[in-house]
Amino acid sequence: MLVVDGLLAGAEGLVDFAADTAVLAPVKAAANFYPGVRAPAPPGYVQALITALRPHLATTFGAPPDGRAHVTCALSMAVLPADQATPAQRLPHIDTTAPAQLAILHYLCGPPHGGTAFYRHRATGFEAIDPARAPAYLAAVRGEMADGAGGQDGYITASNALYEQTTVVASAFNRIVVYASNLLHAGVLADRPAGADPRAGRLTANTFFRPET
Repeated sequence: MLVVDGLLAGAEGLVDFAADTAVLAPVKAAANFYPGVRAPAPPGYVQALITALRPHLATTFGAPPDGRAHVTCALSMAVLPADQATPAQRLPHIDTTAPAQLAILHYLCGPPHGGTAFYRHRATGFEAIDPARAPAYLAAVRGEMADGAGGQDGYITASNALYEQTTVVASAFNRIVVYASNLLHAGVLADRPAGADPRAGRLTANTFFRPET
């Protein structure tokens, strides 16, 4: 995992873009579990972010310092109240089983909006889910849900009967957190989020980076 503060200058301008220009809307894709709204990030931001991060990605994760990569990026705001969220949105999740993909989380909000926590699934002992582990993990979780053990009234913010919290990275304005996308993680979210105003709510830029081989 990598945490870098203040890497990019002008982060306030990204907040202005989200507030004045971006059209934040729910993502309706069937596989999307994000409890909020999203909009595409400006292309110039994505290029500046990856250029600034490349040396860090090479040092920390062994990613090629140059070369092609598949990159997607969105501005995101968690706005869904916990009582309207599905169990999959309230519990830890992964973004993909692909071990090479990295998640790059850029906080455009401050400490009042929680952070990001990482978890170990108690029954399997898994913290990361790769293709080999996915069948066993999914079977275990389905069994727990069927037994009623997965009943989580609010967003998970600490250890519970199913998951042990291993690490928490607090939010801080212009903080960047990079981690493997197949790690079990969850946003530390209030059960009643602050709302959809980018200048007052939980605004982040969420990027996925996968080197092309």
